[in-house]
Amino acid sequence: MNLAHTTVLLWAWGSLQAFEIVEKENIFQRTPCPAFLMFDNAAYLADMSFELPCHCKPEEVSAVVWYYQKHLGSSHTKVLTDFDGRVLTEAAQVRVGSDMLVRFSIRMFSLLVFRAQPEDSGLYFCGTRKGDYFYAYDVDIQSSEGMVATFKDQGQEPFADDYYGSLHVFTTFWEWTPCDRCGVRGEQWRIGLCYLQSPDLSPRFRKTLPDVVSCGSQAVPRKLRAKARDHPPELLVQSCMVPCKKATMTREGVMAIFNYISKVGSRPWVPQLPIQFHQQRLGHGLIISCPGARPEHAVAWDKDQQYLYRTQYLKGINRSMRVFIDHGNHLHIRFTQLDDRAIYYCWRQGVRVAGFRLGVTSRGRYKVSFSDPETRSAVELTLLGYLLITAVFVTVHLCRCCCYLFRCCPDFSP
Repeated sequence: MNLAHTTVLLWAWGSLQAFEIVEKENIFQRTPCPAFLMFDNAAYLADMSFELPCHCKPEEVSAVVWYYQKHLGSSHTKVLTDFDGRVLTEAAQVRVGSDMLVRFSIRMFSLLVFRAQPEDSGLYFCGTRKGDYFYAYDVDIQSSEGMVATFKDQGQEPFADDYYGSLHVFTTFWEWTPCDRCGVRGEQWRIGLCYLQSPDLSPRFRKTLPDVVSCGSQAVPRKLRAKARDHPPELLVQSCMVPCKKATMTREGVMAIFNYISKVGSRPWVPQLPIQFHQQRLGHGLIISCPGARPEHAVAWDKDQQYLYRTQYLKGINRSMRVFIDHGNHLHIRFTQLDDRAIYYCWRQGVRVAGFRLGVTSRGRYKVSFSDPETRSAVELTLLGYLLITAVFVTVHLCRCCCYLFRCCPDFSP
């Protein structure tokens, strides 16, 4: 009887999966492709990951190919697929600064781009291997380098809108993030990206609002795009206070399993959070990332019992900051000192998820790598010094040669 029940359940599960696949295929059947190729405008902040769905395709097409162009009509086109539509990339293996061909993935006809950079801005086409396009996006990746932080608790206000005749430049804010901590005072913020409104936009680009696109869109003429460069992305921050949710029974279940396995009076010790230990050499920089966090998530950092609030530790508040949090939610420690030894706790979406126990040592060999920012800075400064000395040497000898040729240089010989 049990075998019969199992067989029926497996058959029902297979039928449900087949029904789900048929429903996904019917989406493409119900969505006709436009007769004239249009571009959907989408804007993101640097280091974010995003997905571009291929909303339509002909029924006879079984695999899509994604293409990339920097500008409309460009002769240089990148192919972002293996021509079978099956390119898979794990987000955890993608590093900042990697080439775009390494930072993308195709799953269920959708294009996923991990840790997008401003140079990834451009046009993305969904089509066939023959080069027939049937859906396209206009993607604008706005840099976080010049991002301006506004703190509501200090009475600060966001930027005012800019008007240049018929051109209207403004900031469009996303929704508020959840409070980044619970049980104590926390912070929440919302990201604001640059948008503009003008009647002079290209009609080939689809807008969510009439004559409104992001500032870096291909629909914006060059003369208008130059005026919008002075309007950087914004970050609006305010304080918040929320209670912590009650813990689920998961931990109690884990402890019951340990008690059953050990069968002794003393229970094995289980840490409340996963703790990772890292040994850092004195004077070298360190960047700590929160597991599973993305730039749009609410992420907070604590040093032991000290709360590292963005009002004091956000990047750009003070140029001489040695410890700061960047706009991608990474914790930076420049020129590690002995008093940096501590446990750094990471909060994600209001829940403390991990800890990093940092040890600082002044002895031991340090493996030099060009992926280390400190090593790259040292090499750049050394090369810059050599170039400066060479320039001075060449300039002095050129001056002496000119003086010798025109007999205007004093003779210092005895």
